[in-house]
Parts: sequence; structure tokens; C-alpha cells
Amino acid sequence: MKGVMRFGRKGKLSTRYISPYEILDRIGLVAYRFVLPPRLSIVHLVFHVSMIRRYVGDDNHKIQPEDVELDENLTYKEGPISILDRQVRQLRSKKVASVQVLWRNHPTEEASWESEADMRDKYPHLFEATDTGAENEAGG
Repeated sequence: MKGVMRFGRKGKLSTRYISPYEILDRIGLVAYRFVLPPRLSIVHLVFHVSMIRRYVGDDNHKIQPEDVELDENLTYKEGPISILDRQVRQLRSKKVASVQVLWRNHPTEEASWESEADMRDKYPHLFEATDTGAENEAGG
């Protein structure tokens, strides 16, 4: 599922289920409270039945929680790589310039349209090559 954060990872390839944990008690008809290890202290202890599934024991599945390393800061900085396209939209009383930005760690299909003025303020290095090219064309 796109845009859903599960256990510190975002995206459809993130882990759907993690290790089997002991059920502490049943809350109402459709919720259960689990005993989770300290490394998962940021995760809420109560889960709806749609989020859990029965574990079928198998000796090949045994992995100790200590063997799995979980970085609590699984984030990365978003940053623009390049500008793919420009457009100017005519509103009733003004023109709005937009640029299509290709972001780091995202495919070309996920490029977004952003305000050109905002992008020039935040990321002026993206416009240096295009600005000098435009000046050369106008001057010579």
C-alpha cells in the first residue's frame, strides 16, 4: 500500500507481519493487546484482528528478535535531482510558473509539479545551468 508507514518503512514492499508475539489479553470482540519487545516501544500495543494472523509453528521460522536490527530513524532526506519540464498557467489575473521536479529516490513517474518561485528559493542550484543557457541565448 502506497503511502502507508509500517514499522518504520514506507511503501508496498514494507513488512506486513513481524515475529509472533504473545497475546496479553483480549480487548472487546475485535482487538488484542500484545507483549512487544522494548525495541518496538513506539508501536501501539493494541491491534485489530484484521491486522494479525494466526501463527503456524515451524522450526525453520525461528528468528530471535535480537538477530533483526531495526534502525529507529529509517528516514532519508528528500531532495530534487533535476527539473524535467516547465509550464506557465494563466489564471484570471496572473500567470503562475511551475516546474516538474524529479526527486531523489523516486522514479520519473512520481515527478511532481512545484511552484517555480518556491523551488528557486529552496534549491537555486537547479536553475543555475538553465539560467546561464537562457542568458546566452538572449545575449548572443
